[in-house]
Amino acid sequence: MTEGPGLADPLPLAAALIRCPSITPEDAGAQTVLAEALTRLGFTCTELTYGRVRNLYARIGTGRPALCFAGHTDVVPAGNGSWSADPFGAEVRDGLLYGRGATDMKGNIAAFVAALACWLDRHQGRPPVAVSLLITGDEEGEAVDGTVRVLAWMAERQEVPGFCLVGEPTSVATLGDLVKIGRRGSMSARLVVKGTQGHSAYPQRADNPIHRLVRVLHGLTAEPLDAGTDWFEPTTLQITSVDVGNPATNVIPARAEAKWNIRFNDRHTAASLEAWMRGIIDAEAPCREVAFSCSGEAFLTTPGPEVDRLVGAIAKATGVTPRLDTGGGTSDARFIARHCPVAEFGLVGSTMHQADERVPVAELRELARVYGGVLDAFSA
Repeated sequence: MTEGPGLADPLPLAAALIRCPSITPEDAGAQTVLAEALTRLGFTCTELTYGRVRNLYARIGTGRPALCFAGHTDVVPAGNGSWSADPFGAEVRDGLLYGRGATDMKGNIAAFVAALACWLDRHQGRPPVAVSLLITGDEEGEAVDGTVRVLAWMAERQEVPGFCLVGEPTSVATLGDLVKIGRRGSMSARLVVKGTQGHSAYPQRADNPIHRLVRVLHGLTAEPLDAGTDWFEPTTLQITSVDVGNPATNVIPARAEAKWNIRFNDRHTAASLEAWMRGIIDAEAPCREVAFSCSGEAFLTTPGPEVDRLVGAIAKATGVTPRLDTGGGTSDARFIARHCPVAEFGLVGSTMHQADERVPVAELRELARVYGGVLDAFSA
């Protein structure tokens, strides 16, 4: 099957997706728009709904997919910023496409579909390798009923690809200047230290939980956790909240609470960090409540043949050799890394999550051309 009308140009599909106000976890018709476009290209589309979240898995070709494009149709709210255009109007003005999701990441999805349309047309609708898409509606939210659930479904059906490309807006200053091959892990903790309330003039009759909490926090922050690794910057621990809730100046409170977050590199795991923190907490605050949560472990796709193919295709199409990086927050690549090699590449992300989120139409079309080169590289 050859391309449907207009699918070789990413602009119409990007605009159609933006016009769906798919504020996480609502779909608002976005995945239907995408599934219809992919069906026109000959893809077999499967809707996977978990809880309130709609997800889409699509594939074409036979055998194990050589390449999977992963992304999300959900977006963050428009926010309270001052927009000069309707956040869901997909207005094109002065060569720029405005709208929530223009860069993060409906524009990237549309560019990949446009690349697929041209690639399939060159192969007369008979792809030389299998290609798939994993599109979730739960990336900007809790990320519980999205990519992680679809990956389990894919694994059961032997649909795990040889390589996965996540269409996050990774480029910094110009399209093609950065590819992410890993991400730091993220772990949070909440500690409530319990003491004995009393008068500040008679501290011997009380047990001040603030003093114990301060010693814990000092133990956590006194020394760097590491100096970084070959691909990662140093691990950081940031205290994000200290709360006593005590309106009086002459009363020792009965409890004190703190929260903190750790962004960690591949020298650590959530389990090793928890053990380290528990050692410090146990020594200073035996009477306490503590809870830990990890939203994602650190991961790294070690540069090799797959990354080289991706980098080579980007450099050939743009004339820019991308820098390999592991910075930033978390993405759904943290789940994909458990199953196959993964990297992230897409539009310049300077306006993502901002008011007047926008992308130059020329850049959108250029990304489609770059993604076409990636498809060629993984089907050679």
